[in-house]
Formats: sequence, structure tokens, C-alpha cells
Amino acid sequence: MNQQFLNHVRKTKLVEPSDRIMLAVSGGLDSMVMLKLFHNAGFTIAVAHCNFQLRGSESDSDEVFIRQVCDLLKVPFYSKRFLTADYAAQKGLSIQQAARELRYDWFKELGEQEQYNLLATAHHVNDSLETLVLNLTRGTGLRGMCGIPERNGNIIRPLLVFSRNELQQYAKEQGIGWREDSSNDSDDYQRNFIRHHVVPLLAELNPKLEAGFLKTINRLKSSLAMADVELQRIKDQFVVYQYNRITIRKSFALHVSYPSQVLWELIKIYGFNGDQCDDIITAIGGNPGKRFLSVSHELVIDRETLILTTLREAWMDVVIEATQQEATLGEWTMGISEAAAATFGTDASIAFVDRDKVQFPLTWRLWKEGDFFYPLGMQQKKKISDFLIDRKVSLPDKSSVTVLESGGEIIWVVGYRLDDRFKVTPDTNHILRLLVIPFFV
Repeated sequence: MNQQFLNHVRKTKLVEPSDRIMLAVSGGLDSMVMLKLFHNAGFTIAVAHCNFQLRGSESDSDEVFIRQVCDLLKVPFYSKRFLTADYAAQKGLSIQQAARELRYDWFKELGEQEQYNLLATAHHVNDSLETLVLNLTRGTGLRGMCGIPERNGNIIRPLLVFSRNELQQYAKEQGIGWREDSSNDSDDYQRNFIRHHVVPLLAELNPKLEAGFLKTINRLKSSLAMADVELQRIKDQFVVYQYNRITIRKSFALHVSYPSQVLWELIKIYGFNGDQCDDIITAIGGNPGKRFLSVSHELVIDRETLILTTLREAWMDVVIEATQQEATLGEWTMGISEAAAATFGTDASIAFVDRDKVQFPLTWRLWKEGDFFYPLGMQQKKKISDFLIDRKVSLPDKSSVTVLESGGEIIWVVGYRLDDRFKVTPDTNHILRLLVIPFFV
């Protein structure tokens, strides 16, 4: 198994000779075998152990056991104790979720602090099989049917080519000790139920279940690779990624066989689910303006596109005093300064106004229905809502349009148009220069 392990990590390029690898070791069979394999291979390693303090003296004995093994192997050992039950209660999480958050946050912190660039976990074939079955019960796509990925960022899972039986046989041959976690015997967790009841029944149908599963996974991964190539082509042709938004041309739906599935692949990382994607595709042909929300993002159906933006907190009105040189509203910053002369160009992020016509303090706020101004060059007032429609401003952009107000009158639709009443004329004695950044059109 030593050579098979080494061949696998080299072939898959999971590990390079220069890597510093932190091993997540619980003390169970899987992680103790992983420790032995990495140690035998001569890689630069350290062990990180989480004591979740959920099993009393058992948890403490696990920590002592691993420390002793690391001392024997001369491998650096790090451990941390967590008040897992208290954390779960405070955050409203299950114990499993709480333990996952705690350990990965600590692994990340420790890796950065001690300069380990990889984190290895001891997931094996059976873990991946259980993940697939669990995903199927919840509803999944092709990616979810591929089990556990071998790499996720700097997290690697080098044992996914081995079954639990193979690991156990190797441990016996090498005299590797391990600790049994009593919680693994309980059916309280969904994964344990699958392990104890579902997988044994599947194995009755096919005694070589793990080998068959590995073949299936490899074929699914090949299919997924081809699907990813097609997804990238769709991104290149129909999706535009910007600093503060993602724009997807509606016409993509006419060029694919399963538009809601493709849309889900494009936006699932922003918290949208498959049912929402079905509803979005259904609504594409209707009137613009329909909104769909995830926990963190908003998707708006615009005229020709779907526009995805981050949900923002409400912007409170900002009062600007005469002595101020800078103010901030949301993601915008405005500079206020006096100017010797006005320069006129096409940059809408800059405005020059007649200082003597301005009444401080100014108010910088989001526009609202009923607002009006006199657009530069016009003698008639115009509702800002109509002005934005004429400018074909998208719905997400409308929600973040701001105005600068003086004495209840709008000086500037910020980043779009100055009010004609406050423009610089030959009779102007004092000029105020306004600059807003960033400015997105």
C-alpha cells in the first residue's frame, strides 16, 4: 500500500516534494493509517488534532494517544480543545455542523501560522460512497454524484482510492494502533445510518461494491469534466463578471437543452437552489423586474439579461458639512473641494457647481419615488424615475442611484446628471468640485 499511495499522490499531483502538509488526525483507523503512509513516504508533515470534548475521558484519551504516536515518529503535534456543545447552542447549529466549523477554522488559522500549505483529511472510498447516497436522498446533480472530491482548494483527500477494509488490513500488517469512536456506533447521525443499514444491503447485491463504485466515480468524473468544458463555453459567451455584479444574457436559455440546470451551475455558489432556477427560467419571458433572493444575493430579471448582485444593507442618509472634504455612502466615496475653474468633459463622476448657490449642510441619499430635478441643459423639471428609464438604467442600478440635495433641492443625480439650476456660469465667483468613486455604469 505504501507504493500504491505514493504512486497515487504523484499521479494526481495532490502532493509535491516541496509541500508542507498538515494531517487532520482524529485517532481513528483512517487518520492513523494516513499518518503512517505520509511518514513512510518522507513528506514534510505535522499532525493537527481537535478535541471536541464531547465524549468525556474518551476525547482526552484520544488526544494523549495521538501525541504519544507523534512523539515516537518525531512528527510535530498540535491540538486544540473546543467547547463544541456551547458553540453549537450559541450558533443554533447541530453538533456535527459546529464541530466542522470549529475544526476547519482552526486548521486554516494553524496552517497559516505554521506555514503548512496543504491540509490532508483521511476520507476513503466508503466515505465517498456514503456521501453519494446521502446526496441522492437530498436531490443532487452530476457533481454531487461524484462523491467527495480529491482536492478542494488546499484540502486534499489522498485515501479516496482505498476502502476501509484495505486500510484495516494495512493497519494490522503494520501494527498500527487506533482509537474507536463510540459515537460511530449510533444511528443518530444520517451518515451512520447509511453506513450501518444501507451500504450493507447494497453490498449484498454486489460484494465488490467499493470497486464498482470507484469505476462509476471515475466515469462520472470524466462526464463532469466534459460538462465543465461546456459550462466554461457558456460562461465565455453569455456571462460577464464585474466587480459588483454578474450579468447573464437571457439568450443563453435558447442555446442549451436544460437551461435551469445550467443556470443552477452558474449561480448555486451564491446560495440559489434548483427550484429557484426553475422559477427564474419560467419567468424569463415575462415582464422585467421580477426578483429572486438567496441569503446573500439578489437576481433581477432585466430587459435582456439576468443581473446578480450582492444584497446590501440599507444606506442611511449622509449629512455633509461645509468644512468636510470627503463623505461615504454605501460603496461610494465623494470628494468635495473648491476649484479655480470648471473643466467640462464626459466623465459623469465629476460635477462642478456654483458654490454660492449651494446651501450647507448637504444631504446625500438614495433617490426615491417623487424626486425630480432640472437636468443640465433643460428648463423643465423631470422625475428621476423617468430620467432613469430614458437612460435605460437597469433595475439593480436604479436601487443604488443616489442624489445630492441642497436645501431640499437636488443638485446632482450622482454619477449621472447635474441639475441645471446649480451649473457654473460666466457669473459664477466660487466653484465647488464634486468627485464620486467608484462609479459604475
